[in-house]
Amino acid sequence: MYKIRTFNSIAVRGLERFSRQEFEVSSDAQDPHAILLRSHKLTPADLNPSLRAVARAGAGVNNVPVEACTEAGVVVFNTPGANANSVKELVLAALLLASRDVVGGIEYVRSLGDVHDEAELNRLIEAEKKRFAGRELAGRSLGVVGLGAIGSLVARAALDLGMEVLGFDPAISVDAAWRLPSEVRRMENLPSLFARADYVTLHVPLLPETEGMINEATLRAFRPGSVLLNFARQPIVDAVALKAALDDGRVGRYVADFPVPELTLHPRVLLTPHLGASTEEAEENCAVMAADQLVQFLKTGNIRNSVNFPAVSLEPAGGYRIAVTNRNVPGILNKVTSVLADRQINVVDMINKSRGDVAYNLIDVAHEVDSATIEAIRRTDCVMNVREFSI
Repeated sequence: MYKIRTFNSIAVRGLERFSRQEFEVSSDAQDPHAILLRSHKLTPADLNPSLRAVARAGAGVNNVPVEACTEAGVVVFNTPGANANSVKELVLAALLLASRDVVGGIEYVRSLGDVHDEAELNRLIEAEKKRFAGRELAGRSLGVVGLGAIGSLVARAALDLGMEVLGFDPAISVDAAWRLPSEVRRMENLPSLFARADYVTLHVPLLPETEGMINEATLRAFRPGSVLLNFARQPIVDAVALKAALDDGRVGRYVADFPVPELTLHPRVLLTPHLGASTEEAEENCAVMAADQLVQFLKTGNIRNSVNFPAVSLEPAGGYRIAVTNRNVPGILNKVTSVLADRQINVVDMINKSRGDVAYNLIDVAHEVDSATIEAIRRTDCVMNVREFSI
């Protein structure tokens, strides 16, 4: 039986994906085979010897020690796209709030709570409503930085609102390119996009190359008075540089899901408390996706949506399977298969993939492999771990 340790509150629909006959799921499981979490901060000390996988019910894995997991041969999963619609809808709300002073209007009406005469209330409202006038989104331009699962949904929704959509993503995948509406105008570089966009929305992952992407230099390329939306990650935007751009009018408004002290009281800033994936549907989608990936990996060795291991899928041929993780250096697979050949073990099917410094192999054999053979593979130079299971 596989043991799954959970951290945080995981949606019941996700937990139900683990059958009680094959999985023991609890928040205090000792020496688990897998960990399922949301925002809990995992440390290298949490990586027990029996741990095979960590699944984050969400897209970012900043709270998971990915490098330590890789070194230990632990697969780290995330759930890209599972909360995409939830974030997209919040971005649409942000676009509207940035264009129409709905928040200011609501606050003004609340300030009239001591006015009990309806005629006087209407007079005050009619006299002051011009203070909260805005502009329509139709006909305006939206620059979408990052055209993955969320960015492509935002682009499509903006087109439906009558906006011109500009897109930039140098690392766009084939799948993402297929999802992207043909009406989106692809830009060759960020300065060109910033110079043409009335609104800019960020949908890139937090990586060393994206941290501080919006800084003093890039902000100089923004169209004066444009609106910046950040529902990706806070460190992508340099808060100090942005405050200066807001103060001098280079940026007209900033709407984001990540409050920082420098901006919480700025009059041109609207901040929400990290609500992007805070819908019942998104939490369920992430939990189900993470659980399904763990089940598939633990039962078959197949890997989908890992941030540190290659994507690998091999249809079970029946019989037994060996999963071997090794350092990505030449000759290791030959050594592993030689161990099997020396023992007259026939390989029915196999697949080998690599990612960075890690290689991962699934080897299907006709008969169960004895412990001495598994140990011989495990002792092979540069092999990190070995798993065996019937399929």
